[in-house]
Amino acid sequence: MSNDMYSVEQVAELLGLHVRTVRGYIRAGRLRAARIGKQYRISRADLDALTGRPAAAPPTGAPVLEVSSIVQVDGVDRAAADRLATLVLAGVNTGHDPTRPLRVQTVHDEERHRMKIIVLGDAATTADLLRLLDAVLQGGNGLLAGQVRDA
Repeated sequence: MSNDMYSVEQVAELLGLHVRTVRGYIRAGRLRAARIGKQYRISRADLDALTGRPAAAPPTGAPVLEVSSIVQVDGVDRAAADRLATLVLAGVNTGHDPTRPLRVQTVHDEERHRMKIIVLGDAATTADLLRLLDAVLQGGNGLLAGQVRDA
């Protein structure tokens, strides 16, 4: 929270109001102010509360990293897109931190035989999902063609 303190005149200038209007807000209780001697002082937090601006959230430790990725897969028919979407969603819903879930959406364009996978989440989990996609798409294992080999 900022420790900035403003005079009534400064608040009036910042808000484009008359000084009497600001004093009226203080007397009516719409704007909190501290009386120091014969003058009022208004804190930045109280000014933000009056204008409806949310108070700046203090940093809470380590910075949060979020990644957004769009993966485009060409040459995919509807059945293969459905299988790939099921695989991706199963991979997302297993073994990851529930407090920081991945958000995934899949879209298939039948005319262009193209699938897009949109992924939002933390970097490590997104990287795991992208490795899974790479293994499935580059593996030549027949999952996309529906030709799963026996192990």
